Amino acid sequence: MTVDVDETLKRISGKKGVKAVVILNSEGQAIRSTLDHDLTKQYGQLISTLVQQTRTTVATLDDQNELTFLRLRTKKHEIMIAPDHDYLLIVVQNPAEVMQQ
Repeated sequence: MTVDVDETLKRISGKKGVKAVVILNSEGQAIRSTLDHDLTKQYGQLISTLVQQTRTTVATLDDQNELTFLRLRTKKHEIMIAPDHDYLLIVVQNPAEVMQQ
């Protein structure tokens, strides 16, 4: 499984505009990351909290629904978050570079 994860991480990281990829476990701790330690920890803590709040919001609005994907766009970056029960995949990209494809 480690080889598959590493290959997937490498494939995603190689896409145009991708600045970082972080994989977190269910506790919000990094399993793999292309960022430095401090930035990985910061993204892990903040995004984990955001995902938990968003899951709660979705469930409050409709208890038959659940969060499957979250996309956050700022002036500088686009952060795509794919939450799962065991893992959390975070991809940070520069939307300007992606639009130039």
